[in-house]
Amino acid sequence: MNLQIILKALSNEKRLKILHWLKEPKKHFTSQHCDVEKDGVCVGLIEEKIGLSQSTVSQYLMLMQQAGLITTERRGQWTYCKRNEKNLKAVIKQLSDL
Repeated sequence: MNLQIILKALSNEKRLKILHWLKEPKKHFTSQHCDVEKDGVCVGLIEEKIGLSQSTVSQYLMLMQQAGLITTERRGQWTYCKRNEKNLKAVIKQLSDL
């Protein structure tokens, strides 16, 4: 894991909000098409909630994925996001070792 990329991903208030929302997706998102806890949160739902353009949200999510903070899965025309809890624990450990 590249700590610089991780810190860059965490240095934006909106990206932190997304990461927080993905921690408890049922509390922050509702979907009639999937179980947001099991399947992940559709990018469109994140766009609606955060109020940013599709391109901005896509860039944010791409950076978060490159940092290993989230995983994404494409299903048909939709992309679903989840927190990568294993990597997040490793990030916390890495930061505590500084």
